[in-house]
Amino acid sequence: MPDFAESTKEQTIRAYLHYFAETEIRPRSLEADRMADIQPDFYSVLDRAGISTEMMPRDPGSPRPAEGGKTEPQTLRTAVLASEELSWGDASFMLSLPGPGLGGPPVSFIGTPEQRERFFAVFQDRSRPHFGAYALTEPEAGSDVAGIRARCEEVPGGFRITGTKTFITNGSRADWVVVFATVDPELGRAGHRTFVVERGREGFSVGRKHHKLGLRASDTAELVFQDCFVPEENLLGGRAHYERQLSQEGFKVAMATFDSTRPLVAAMAVGIARAAAERTRELVQERYMLGRALPRYRALEESLDDMDRRVRAARLLTWKSAYLADARQPQSRAASMAKAYAGSQAVQICREALELTADSGEQPDALLEKWFRDIRVFDLFEGTAQVQRLVVARRLFDEIGAKVGL
Repeated sequence: MPDFAESTKEQTIRAYLHYFAETEIRPRSLEADRMADIQPDFYSVLDRAGISTEMMPRDPGSPRPAEGGKTEPQTLRTAVLASEELSWGDASFMLSLPGPGLGGPPVSFIGTPEQRERFFAVFQDRSRPHFGAYALTEPEAGSDVAGIRARCEEVPGGFRITGTKTFITNGSRADWVVVFATVDPELGRAGHRTFVVERGREGFSVGRKHHKLGLRASDTAELVFQDCFVPEENLLGGRAHYERQLSQEGFKVAMATFDSTRPLVAAMAVGIARAAAERTRELVQERYMLGRALPRYRALEESLDDMDRRVRAARLLTWKSAYLADARQPQSRAASMAKAYAGSQAVQICREALELTADSGEQPDALLEKWFRDIRVFDLFEGTAQVQRLVVARRLFDEIGAKVGL
């Protein structure tokens, strides 16, 4: 049975990141939301604190250099702890950490050694923040990943990509972007190819920046490719990954990325929900003398306890998916369960937080109002809750079929 007790190292990491979120992120949160941007000086603070997505594993369980030239495992469990604490401060800041971000796992999963060295090298430069990005979603293809329409046409020396990607996190600031395109939409998943496209390539431009209801300080952009030439060495994994007839390697890369990132998204939702539950408890305790034998007060206490239970349940589902990933066990179903439950429960908790604190006639608490806007997308991105339930159902029926020999 997995042991979910935090190790001394994990407790230290959590305490450090919580202190950073409390003292550096939370005080900047409302201003960043109002300005829909994060002030550049924050990245100097991050650099001094040694915090970036380089803390996160590009490939769960993979070793990374440690002090003294040794290596130590950088686990997805550590990453979900970090995601929860930093999102407790502000999820927009969590999404804006310098580093390869969502673009890291695909490069790590199938990139050749030369590609990994080339594309990850930029993050060693400390002169300014560097970002990677992941471009899969299109105006007409979100949850239906197989339906992407961005085309890649083979030409001498490489490929030309034409199409539009939308809602790309850190899209306007990324040094390079992992881009999914198809050689032929009629082939469905089998036509997918995965590329790394660097900023500045002719034919690659940033379209509009999205102005959003929540997570306003996070950079979210549209990316446009117009006959953008990409050399063959930027085809992730090289031709060997796509040589088999009707190969689905490109699609598999997208799915493997989601399996590793959905626990992180779930952890972010847990962080926001926990922040809302704690803030609600503070406000209610300021206004009411809880513990008195009044039916209304008992109802308030029960509501607060129920919020706390659901936060803890979502965290355990998230930890379970991270545990399976670190143990190199199948965790697609667990990742989808964590993402679906954490997202939906966090949305409900943030709504209930506003309801429990809104009956005093005062203006809604600014932080609770912000978190209510921020949390809405967690039931949508990285696959909607409906898609997660489909994934869970399919994996369940696959297991049943395997047991009965179907």
